[in-house]
Amino acid sequence: MEIRFLNENDDLFEISSVYENSWKYAYKGIIPQEYLDSIPEGRWAKSITRAGMNNLVVTENDRIIGTAGFRKSRWDKWSDFGEIVSIYFLPENIGKGYGKHLLTRCVEELKKREFNKILLWVLEDNIRARKFYEKNGFICTNEFLEDNIGGKDLREVMYMLSTEK
Repeated sequence: MEIRFLNENDDLFEISSVYENSWKYAYKGIIPQEYLDSIPEGRWAKSITRAGMNNLVVTENDRIIGTAGFRKSRWDKWSDFGEIVSIYFLPENIGKGYGKHLLTRCVEELKKREFNKILLWVLEDNIRARKFYEKNGFICTNEFLEDNIGGKDLREVMYMLSTEK
């Protein structure tokens, strides 16, 4: 396993496929199945390299099996925070410990950029992800976002990590 920054030789459609497959696996029973089934191939390919985003990929045997995006917080209220925007893996690589390594690398990279507080958002009903973040030191806050995905009203909950000593 290798964790590295996205480079110009990486196939954005391959990375988008990680997002797509992860969504279909992790959000089954949370987001309407009809919506998950309708996610087109390449759905995220154009947005992966959007301005301000830093992207990591996890490779194994020269194949991208996971990805993460992080940046300065997009939220005015938390403008001094770093933000982990996404962490996704191909379903067959979930639960193998790779996520902990990728999350740790995101935190390290944000600390290098002088962010001592880090936030991320998780769908409230995504219990597996919430337990993962809690196990890795993130604390659930009382901040919520209302969202609607595939016609279903959902809430996202904010998690925070302070790396200050």
